[in-house]
Amino acid sequence: MKIRLVAGLLAAASLTGACAGGNAEPGTASDAPVESYSRNPYPSTYRPYPSVPTLITNVTIYDGEGGRIDNGSILLADGEVVELGQSIAAPDGATVIDGNGKWVTPGIIDVHSHLGNYPSPGVEAHSDGNEATNPVHPDVWAEHAVWPQDPGFSRALANGGVTSLQILPGSADLFGGRSVTLKNVPARTMQGMKFPGAPYGLKMACGENPKRVYGNRNQMPGSRMGNVALNRATWAKAVEYDRKWDKYEKDGGDPPERNIGMDTLRGVLDGEIDVHNHCYRADEMAVVIDMAKEFGYTVSTFHHAVESYKIADLLRENGICSAMWADWWGFKMEAYDGIEANIPMVHNAGACTIVHSDDANGIQRLNQEAAKALAAGRAVGINIPDEVAWTWLSYNPAKAIGVDEMTGSLKPGKMADVVLWNGDPFSVYTRPERVWIDGALLYDALDPKRRPVSDFELGQPGQGDVK
Repeated sequence: MKIRLVAGLLAAASLTGACAGGNAEPGTASDAPVESYSRNPYPSTYRPYPSVPTLITNVTIYDGEGGRIDNGSILLADGEVVELGQSIAAPDGATVIDGNGKWVTPGIIDVHSHLGNYPSPGVEAHSDGNEATNPVHPDVWAEHAVWPQDPGFSRALANGGVTSLQILPGSADLFGGRSVTLKNVPARTMQGMKFPGAPYGLKMACGENPKRVYGNRNQMPGSRMGNVALNRATWAKAVEYDRKWDKYEKDGGDPPERNIGMDTLRGVLDGEIDVHNHCYRADEMAVVIDMAKEFGYTVSTFHHAVESYKIADLLRENGICSAMWADWWGFKMEAYDGIEANIPMVHNAGACTIVHSDDANGIQRLNQEAAKALAAGRAVGINIPDEVAWTWLSYNPAKAIGVDEMTGSLKPGKMADVVLWNGDPFSVYTRPERVWIDGALLYDALDPKRRPVSDFELGQPGQGDVK
């Protein structure tokens, strides 16, 4: 798609230039510039907060890609990671922090959050995460319901060290709508939080939720058969929609009728939008993999994948990530066969492994969730080093949502999204001491003035003191 668009723009530029020169041959219908639709009508207005060069010394560093530096240093400047190693000289004017006895990691990225769409307080007036009026709703976009004042954002920052997060629609629908990836910063608008350059995601759901919601209304889908049948029928329409727009953008003529939902599915088919599929059971994930091959798209990540351990080889071979909880299972039949060693078993099989929250409280302790999974693995003989396990919290999530070239690990040139922990980050006693996003210090546990408070909290009892 991107290649086609560039070609179209070049063709249009060529025509414009020829007309300006006054030497162009009379155009034909096929030469006419193609007016396509905007892929980015709600662009990011995010700008990093001001930062100063910062050197953190004498710390244990997990680089997010499995590397570890003991008694090391890391330098942040101009919003980026500049250097990390055993010893780094402080540049002139740099803030120097002695982190003796502390840890530095990349900021945590949660690939499954509903903050802003199901904010705190969780009242009906704020419940905007599920459209739930039709099982097929690729036309809705989570970003159009994100409330930037949700106090959950700042709690995820201060208690959880979360620097980026993907906001997904809920799982009532087979096609739940588009996701949006946000930087976890205070902003007046959703666009002010929107991660620049992050691709969109499409939330899909299989299993019990869609068939329960719509089956109870005597509406399709009322079974897993119905789930797949309606999915396939929708993808078949999307393939035809894609074909018509491809032809129009190549040959011109009358544009096809615009369909906002089909725009999203076309983006998936063209590789611009990543599929994030809520799916618990191994057998259902296998069916989804085959369905994706039938219609020519790929699945980025299965979310809530409590049975991934049964098909870890299949997931590895198809390059699909699993976003999982450490020990949250058994609350419904499709979550019945979860095991606490799920995460380390998937990792041990060589598949992409992620710890996610799907919860306004769980997002505040994803480091502890990963610690529980580490312990469960070690109990069954899977010994994964702590620094390798951190890939579950930053680098693999960044890959799943398509921002790993920009963040997710502490590599020179990447965004300085960094957490200084006041101890071992896999200890229940440890908390974030400082959090930087794009090199800007946005939280400092030792400075009450840097405890973020949203407009909604101002003047209310408990303002900021629970952080």
